[in-house]
Amino acid sequence: MAKRTAFPSVFWVANSIEILERFAFYGIYLGFGIYMEHLGYTRAQLGIVQSLFLFFSYVIPVVSGSFADRFGFKKVLIVSYLAYLPSILLLMLTKSYSGIALTMLSIGLAAGIFKPLISGTVRAVTDKTNKTLGFGIFYAMVNVGASFGPIVAGRLRAISWNYAFLAAAVAIFVMLIVTILFYHEPERKIEGVTLGEKLKEIGVALSDVKFALFLVLLGLFFWLPFWAFFNLCALYVDRNLDTASLYLNLKRVLGTGVANFFSYVDEQGVRRILGETISHTGYIIILGQVIISRILEKFKAISSFLLGLAVLAGGFVIIGYAHLGASAFIFLGIFLVAVGEMISSPRIQEYITWIAPKEKAGLYMGSNFLALGIGAALSGITYTTLYGVFRENGHPEFIWFTLAGHVILGIFVLIIFTRLAGEFKEQDA
Repeated sequence: MAKRTAFPSVFWVANSIEILERFAFYGIYLGFGIYMEHLGYTRAQLGIVQSLFLFFSYVIPVVSGSFADRFGFKKVLIVSYLAYLPSILLLMLTKSYSGIALTMLSIGLAAGIFKPLISGTVRAVTDKTNKTLGFGIFYAMVNVGASFGPIVAGRLRAISWNYAFLAAAVAIFVMLIVTILFYHEPERKIEGVTLGEKLKEIGVALSDVKFALFLVLLGLFFWLPFWAFFNLCALYVDRNLDTASLYLNLKRVLGTGVANFFSYVDEQGVRRILGETISHTGYIIILGQVIISRILEKFKAISSFLLGLAVLAGGFVIIGYAHLGASAFIFLGIFLVAVGEMISSPRIQEYITWIAPKEKAGLYMGSNFLALGIGAALSGITYTTLYGVFRENGHPEFIWFTLAGHVILGIFVLIIFTRLAGEFKEQDA
């Protein structure tokens, strides 16, 4: 086995930047439903903002990658910060619905510009001896930031929402300083493909009707419920579960120090869990992804993906049951959602890479943003709005049972699709 190449300093600088960006992004995003309810806006209004925010976050990378190739990673990173920073600060000033919607759209634009740049850096500075470890470290850093951002932002918003937004802005400012001082443009082969040429290439990939339909099905039956979970879980925990009993549950299992870290003291002096501090999968993925991947690597990608969807549906059912039974079931539900994500998300992205002809692997993965974009754009305007209807009728748990049914339907639809159209042929290495 060849000796592993050491990572250059820019690798560690880039991963540090990734932690800070995910800290800011998820610190704002996971608690945003609670914030808009705090301001008195409806779930339908929240859903529109969530859809726009996620759509821009996951479709803009198709464009921003081309600009990074032309102008350099460092310059485009700085452009993303200059879009990020004033937008986050504006959240501290604007309270109107149109102002909030436009501000979140700007944050989504900034996140979309940023998204492909750090993974692109990791790809540029790794080789065949260290790429698996390199991307493993990168994925872990994503989840470190995504785990700590909501915890810190949650504790700060218990004092003042402006403190939570200020923490995110400080993270972006630190990223700007670190990039200017320590980020050095990595040496890499420039594709020299213009934006128009790249869009044309994606159009060629999507001209494969079977592949395009497969992406649409992924968007509707995987990414849509996936994003609905992140849109709704923090708000559901904070408003529909007994967060005081959740604090006692956490205290009993993990001790007072950990429980206090995830909680705050309300106006009546009762200590309660903050919804956004537990309503994500990041910390579970950090601990379990390698184990899950090793277990499933011998199984077919599509079979593993469908298994992941089944586990995801089970998690949604348990989350809904937490409102009917003991609130502590939320921990089991989120754990199952995390396991479902760890099974399904890496396998389906691996599958899309390997069904592509070797010279078009990047192109096919770029086209995968269509599926992400469909799910992101529909998640808020459908499920957040529907959650409002169920909640107003006294049954907020119904949203989770509906999501579970949605995913189970997706399993059957994908089985029928692969039976009728046939599975894609995976390419040889």
